[in-house]
Amino acid sequence: MQNFFPAQYSTLSAAALNNYIIEAYGLDPATTCHLLIRNVSDTYILENDSKKYILKIYRDAHRKRSEIEGEVELLNILKANGNRVSYPLSDIEGKYIQQFNAIEGLRNGVLLAFAEGKVVLDLGDQQLIRLGQDIAKMHQTTAAIKLNYPRPVFDFETTLFQPLRDLKPHFAEMREEFDYLNNIANKVVKKFEEFDTSAFSYGYCHYDFLPKNFHFDEQGNITFFDFDFSGEGYLVNDLMTFLNHYFFHQLNNLITKEQAEKDFDTFLQAYQEIRPLTDDELKAIYYLGITFHIFFLKFFYDNYDDWSNIFLTPRYTKHRVSLIKKWEEQYCNF
Repeated sequence: MQNFFPAQYSTLSAAALNNYIIEAYGLDPATTCHLLIRNVSDTYILENDSKKYILKIYRDAHRKRSEIEGEVELLNILKANGNRVSYPLSDIEGKYIQQFNAIEGLRNGVLLAFAEGKVVLDLGDQQLIRLGQDIAKMHQTTAAIKLNYPRPVFDFETTLFQPLRDLKPHFAEMREEFDYLNNIANKVVKKFEEFDTSAFSYGYCHYDFLPKNFHFDEQGNITFFDFDFSGEGYLVNDLMTFLNHYFFHQLNNLITKEQAEKDFDTFLQAYQEIRPLTDDELKAIYYLGITFHIFFLKFFYDNYDDWSNIFLTPRYTKHRVSLIKKWEEQYCNF
């Protein structure tokens, strides 16, 4: 018997997964499976003449099984409460999570309902209104629950201080940039001392509400997906992540600053028709953007070996720090 040399990240065969999923879920034998995205977790699309499905294959180094259980639990609760999400499907035995003995060890997989529709990058007023209202309705659900399984917590320790401690070796030759990050992190914390955070809504955030993670169908309905980063924190974190869409859209000269501000305001007003925000929560949106960008620098660093090595060059790192500086200039008043 041949001994296989250990691997830290393999790509599971789409053909083998197709055969497995057809049998485990009782799908149409004509179903096909193709790798859609190879990322920190891998995404496959399965389809036949009548239906499409999404299969997520997680890496243990990125998501422990208990965290996946939490994501499944959250999605099932959202679906049960009428929120339109790409929800997990159970197999013929009632299981939501499949396990695969890959070269690097066990990997877990979840089959999800396909989110009908398409990504819309240039949202019109009606789409912005619908988006704001639907996220607010989702927050009505996520603010009122406590999952039985762990999910990440988004606070200053996990989005500022721990990332900066972990990133310190990476910035050994970029001392000026690292000093800037430490300085602005402390400024954010000090700014929040001015806010009445006791009145902030708290619950489970998606934490990645960019347009790539929701589809509009032909009737204008929205389906949300990719809850990989979902965790506990201030719910305005989700509004901040959507603001990043306009931040990058402006940087790429795809929208004017005036139009971006108008569109985001339309979105905020629609959200507040369902869930009013305090003045401090509205102000906090802009400062939380700093935490988001530092959090993702750590994410790239943590997954450098398996995914983001093409990104995390010194040039790329300096570019990301320059983006944080631009965010500060545009949105923050320290």
